[in-house]
Amino acid sequence: MKQTAGKLLLANGLTPSHPAHTKREPPDSVNKVTMTQPINRVEPINDKWLQIIGTPVAVLPFVFFYMNEYGYDWRLFAQAFLWGLVSTACAWQLLRWWVMKVRVRYADRTQFRQRILTTFLGYSLLIIPVQPIETWVVSHLDLTGMVTPAEFPRVYLIHIGMALLFALLVGAIYESMYYLQKNREAITEAEALKKATLQSQYDTLKNQVNPHFLFNSLNSLSSLITEDKKQAGAFLDELASVYRYLLQEGERELTSLRSEVEFIRSYLFLIETRFGPAISYDIRVEDRFLDDMLPPLTLQTLVENAIRYNVILPEKPLRLTIETLEDGQLLVSNPIQRKPLRVTAIPIGLGTLTDRFRRLGLPALEIKDDGEEFRVRVPLLRR
Repeated sequence: MKQTAGKLLLANGLTPSHPAHTKREPPDSVNKVTMTQPINRVEPINDKWLQIIGTPVAVLPFVFFYMNEYGYDWRLFAQAFLWGLVSTACAWQLLRWWVMKVRVRYADRTQFRQRILTTFLGYSLLIIPVQPIETWVVSHLDLTGMVTPAEFPRVYLIHIGMALLFALLVGAIYESMYYLQKNREAITEAEALKKATLQSQYDTLKNQVNPHFLFNSLNSLSSLITEDKKQAGAFLDELASVYRYLLQEGERELTSLRSEVEFIRSYLFLIETRFGPAISYDIRVEDRFLDDMLPPLTLQTLVENAIRYNVILPEKPLRLTIETLEDGQLLVSNPIQRKPLRVTAIPIGLGTLTDRFRRLGLPALEIKDDGEEFRVRVPLLRR
């Protein structure tokens, strides 16, 4: 049964701005990467010097063809060269326009094959009908009197072949430039995303076990030292285990369920010492799932979330249940005992955890609230 966002908010701290099944915006640092490189936006081609140098070079084969065909004369050279500059510059702009159109359609670096095929197919459809017209015009508008009507089909086919070769070379240069540019962008974006992810993980780690937890733990330890030194020693050992886990596992993307369970037992020992009979827990995890993987601090996030948003009193104790299911998922549940007043702490728990699963490409958490019990199914990753 689908539940409303309001129920989830009242039950365990989800706010309308952080719903469990609603797509959330990535962190600002990630936005800076994606927003500066929109998918359908293509940067202008920086090819000024390529055109300045390439146009006269591309004209020379046509000039030498005319001189070899009709005679070596400076007037013929000048006519063929000037006409070639104009026609090649126009053809270059036409090909350049087509390159930009294809890049808009197939902008992604992985669409290399589609971009190549579409680009050169377009070149062929543009050149094959246009080049014969140019050949005919040049042979009939000769100012030197040296050029005879072009021999059909030999001269026409030679000119079409030369024009296609020119287009292929220009297209290959443009595609190489574009591919290198996209490759540099991909490397830059990957580095920025990696940095943003690491920063987000660090911020998450700092927020998960906040100074209030350490303050409360030290208060509990202070009381135990005067009341029960043996219990105080056990408490100190478990507190050390909690922070050892944070240092060793907190920055990893995934950890084993075995490590998470060992950690949460230490964490719950501290919580149980603080609240006494007002809180209890039941952990039922089958051995066959202990090597499965999940993000570190997942269980701590869910336990802290339940503690933060529910009443915990000796006359109304809170019971937490952590168990594995037959389908290979982990179920964390607690009865709903809503606090009468709205908690002012920032609801980082479920929102942060949901975002971590999404960022790591893991299946989404399944969060349910039937009004009496709050349940979170956590997908486990098989090794």
